[in-house]
Amino acid sequence: MNPPTSDQVVATLRRVFGPQWIVDVHGDDIAIEHKQAGSPFRPARRPPSWAELLASLDSAFGDVGYPRSDPLPLRWGKETDFVISAIQALDPHVKYKEPFTYREGFLAQPVVRLNARRDADGHLIAGRVTSFVNTSLVRRIASVEEHAATVDVWLTVLSKIGLHARHIKTYGSATTWQRREVSGITLRFAHAGMPIGDLVLIWNTDEPAYMVTDLGSGLERLRLARTRGDWARTVFGDLAEAVNTDTLDAVRTLTLMLGSGVRPSARGPGSAARRLLQSIPAGETSLGSSAAVRATHDYWSLVTRLQTPWHEIARLIDDRNGHG
Repeated sequence: MNPPTSDQVVATLRRVFGPQWIVDVHGDDIAIEHKQAGSPFRPARRPPSWAELLASLDSAFGDVGYPRSDPLPLRWGKETDFVISAIQALDPHVKYKEPFTYREGFLAQPVVRLNARRDADGHLIAGRVTSFVNTSLVRRIASVEEHAATVDVWLTVLSKIGLHARHIKTYGSATTWQRREVSGITLRFAHAGMPIGDLVLIWNTDEPAYMVTDLGSGLERLRLARTRGDWARTVFGDLAEAVNTDTLDAVRTLTLMLGSGVRPSARGPGSAARRLLQSIPAGETSLGSSAAVRATHDYWSLVTRLQTPWHEIARLIDDRNGHG
């Protein structure tokens, strides 16, 4: 099997989107918008709760044939200490040419990305966190046509959570990239001007028949797109009014790590937990971390089974920061 080409991808997308869409191509650059793209978007008056949003995604993906699969364990221990993307569920197939995957279908996958973008002073920029729920459809495919058909799935799912097709723009480059064992083509989605995710065609560079598709977004970003509210309040709720966002982010990621059985240590995954603990200024949690831990423990528990109860996590954080 020959590797996909940019011309093949563009031609297939034209067929999938159909006459209601404007497909603008300049070289390998592509931009696709609905013919009613100028219509106004009215954000929701009330943000959906995390449970409501997740239930809507479960229902929408299930209706198109992709019930939710169990998430991967947070500790990865292969090329990365932690899971950083749901696409890692397909590593055996696309990277190592195995006839199996670790997971497949719709995943609400907790991930840790400690390299989240920061400003010149070292503070997280708006729209970035060091851990989030990667909502993804990851699956093996046999052709570019199957990959492009994922667009229909995505537009259907987005519509059912209140993000309608006429406000969606698909854009990017059909140029092939290569990273170690795999090659791919990445296109991105925006809703009413806000980036919300991407669609990636990936194949084994040596044997393109080992091909997968990765449709990914973030639960946090989808909630923000629905309401267009403040990023910190979208993610952290009322706690954002009282506590520094960097501290809330550290507690949130620590809750996921400690709840998944990671303990602070000098090496491996535990070293990341130790650095996060050390990053919390003593005065920031002078009354303890229990409120933030309990809120984020409830959040992570929607998508994964945490091993450690919230009060034990709060004790671990507070003892390390002199509040025990």
